Amino acid sequence: MICKQVGIPSELRTEGLTDEHIAKIRSIVEANFKVEGDLRREIGQSIKRLMDLNCFRGIRHRKGLPVRGQNTRSNARTRKGPKKTVANKKKAV
Repeated sequence: MICKQVGIPSELRTEGLTDEHIAKIRSIVEANFKVEGDLRREIGQSIKRLMDLNCFRGIRHRKGLPVRGQNTRSNARTRKGPKKTVANKKKAV
């Protein structure tokens, strides 16, 4: 899609691109897509909006738990962080 707009063959490798081609590609991407800081800002604002609404997804974001319904009994270490051991309780006999 972008190759057609710039007018370069799609089978051309990146090492064969000229500075002019790279500048055209960069201008098309910046004009048509959200990239880098703008994208990070938009994602952060949408997460903040969910947290302000106190919806289920916002609460999960606030607690640092998985948002999309994954089980957390044995997994979800990426979101929950390293294990926090709980004091060992004696079993009632």
